[in-house]
Amino acid sequence: MAKISMVSLGCPKNLVDAEMMLASLKEAGFEITPYESEAEVVIVNTCGFIGDAKKEAIENILDVARYKEEGNLKALVVTGCLAERYRDDIMGEMPEVDAVVGIGKNGEIVKIVNDALSGKKVCEYGEKEDLCIDSPRLVSTPKYTAYLKIAEGCDNCCTYCAIPAIRGRFRSRRLESVVDEAKTLAKNGVKEIILVAQDTTKYGADIYGKSMLPTLMKEIAKIDGIEWIRTLYTYPDKITDELIEAVANEDKLCKYFDIPIQHCNKEILQRMNRSGDKESLLALVKKLRSKIPQVTLRTTLITGFPGETEQQFEELCEFVAKAKFDRLGCFAYSPEEDTPAASFEEQIDEQTKADRAEIIMNDQLRTVIENNEAKIGSIRTVLVEGYDDYIKCYFGRSEADAPEIDGKVFFLSNEPLVIGDFVKVQINDTIEYDLLGEVAENEYSE
Repeated sequence: MAKISMVSLGCPKNLVDAEMMLASLKEAGFEITPYESEAEVVIVNTCGFIGDAKKEAIENILDVARYKEEGNLKALVVTGCLAERYRDDIMGEMPEVDAVVGIGKNGEIVKIVNDALSGKKVCEYGEKEDLCIDSPRLVSTPKYTAYLKIAEGCDNCCTYCAIPAIRGRFRSRRLESVVDEAKTLAKNGVKEIILVAQDTTKYGADIYGKSMLPTLMKEIAKIDGIEWIRTLYTYPDKITDELIEAVANEDKLCKYFDIPIQHCNKEILQRMNRSGDKESLLALVKKLRSKIPQVTLRTTLITGFPGETEQQFEELCEFVAKAKFDRLGCFAYSPEEDTPAASFEEQIDEQTKADRAEIIMNDQLRTVIENNEAKIGSIRTVLVEGYDDYIKCYFGRSEADAPEIDGKVFFLSNEPLVIGDFVKVQINDTIEYDLLGEVAENEYSE
């Protein structure tokens, strides 16, 4: 059978889709290779959320296409959000592509790959809701950590966002299905589970009539072998007392909230079709820190949304300075086709949007440095992820750090360590977003 390589771009939810396709292909007899240069089939699982993501996807497709001349490549397959969103346009504009697969046809990836290998040009699309969200998958993350998708799609319909059009309506997996998969992951050595969905706080509402996220987290916490349970994409207006209490009281639940708020100005939020305002968001931040003193708060913001005035941007800056989020990402607004906000009046020029995002990130860096300096002298539990031969030290993440998006802890050890183990690290210094330290002395004697 042919060798297949997968390039998965974008968010962890998209990665889970890629892992499901890989499992189907492996079971069908294909050999999976991490090296595109030796593969006869390469699947580029794309993101199409914002302009930069689309550009990255197109660049990756064209980069892979050169292996038709320089390597063994016989079939180039494009899947994921870009494929779902632009359909026939991809084949028309990039003749190098042999198959374009909408998300509703991921389950037929084996047949589509075989058709592409036989020389057929394939464009396959189905209903978005046909995307399977609970099939077996070939986990591609390090053995000790895995993403676990608990729902698909979104009903929030923020005016700037194309996800509902790309991914369809919100639909949860049944609780038993998620827990069973978590047990399987634990048996395979996973110690950290990261729950993902477009809106994790809405999990279960479509099936059970209410959010079941706290119940789900508690059930996963009962599984032997799982040490950390982290949740991403918790919407601020759906963070309940029950959820806060679960995170506060269950040791395995990371004291970590990822809360995409996008802005703080009430008028801007209304134009985004989002709820809340500066006062309610600050009250939530205060409540979380009061109930969970060691909590890490992460958020994302958008600058330059249509109509954002200088005064509203200054309000956002003041809010960021007051809230002092531990982690923050800020993005210049990207007008997306077929979203309401793209046709709003008072569109803001690209330079102003970018300048405002840079101001926010510069302000945030000062907060990060201040927060990190306060950690000097403390001892943190760190998940060992690797050894850096260049700087001659280990690195890993604390409970306060999600993979890919947050900082790391770099540390020295007098004894060899096992990747995927947890160690206690004394923090001695910082460098911007990262912490520096050494394994605590009593760690060796335990």
